[in-house]
Amino acid sequence: MKKMLILLSAFVLFACNGEDSKKEQGDQSLEKVKQAGEFVLGLDDSFPPMGFRSKDNQIVGFDIDLATEVAARLGVKLRAQPISWDAKEQELNTGKIDCIWNGLSVDSSRAKAMNLTGAYLNNRMIFTVKDASLSTLASLAGKKIAVQNGSTAQKILDASNVGKAAAKILSFDDNQTALLDLDKGGVDAVFLDEIVAKYWITSNSKSFKVLSEGLSDEVYAVAFRKKDQKLRDTVDSLLSAMKADGKFAEISTKWFGK
Repeated sequence: MKKMLILLSAFVLFACNGEDSKKEQGDQSLEKVKQAGEFVLGLDDSFPPMGFRSKDNQIVGFDIDLATEVAARLGVKLRAQPISWDAKEQELNTGKIDCIWNGLSVDSSRAKAMNLTGAYLNNRMIFTVKDASLSTLASLAGKKIAVQNGSTAQKILDASNVGKAAAKILSFDDNQTALLDLDKGGVDAVFLDEIVAKYWITSNSKSFKVLSEGLSDEVYAVAFRKKDQKLRDTVDSLLSAMKADGKFAEISTKWFGK
């Protein structure tokens, strides 16, 4: 009986190791990127300072600089591929891009649908206004509020008391268009990432105000296909290494001054 139990245990262990080995061998995500010689990053190219078009139409930004460094450490080139943010998961799962890296806020639905790295940056979801008389969340009742379509901001706003008390919630393809509509008086407030709002306001010399009251604290992560564990783990490790050796701080200082 003991001999049979030992043999059975050995068989189970062998089978489990075999399955793990198959999974390991089946995940060629990292090798495919290295063989292709490029790391394809999907982004909304109107999301400053994370990823956006410069005056000479080049895609630049904090996330772009991080990803460029990661690609260099992988021994490949970075290719930034603009995508529709509302269809980002589809773009990823059809293989058109290797990852989504563009101020991607983490929530439970995204964690379930995609393979996310650890958080690499903190963020807060806030309202920005042009009218100085709008100074509290309560003052937004009966007002028109803009938000980016397909964003976590849209989910948060729709579910909030502020969203329910608004006269109307208008969705835009990107935050820059929403902010321009605020400047023209088309909406009374925009609900978006604090990082994006403050950078846009400063860069465009606007006198918009960011309300001290927000709705949610968030973190950013990089998203991969569920099956692409090797690529995800390698990028996550490289980001940790960049934080340890000072490269992450150097890029952060360039874009945020800290």
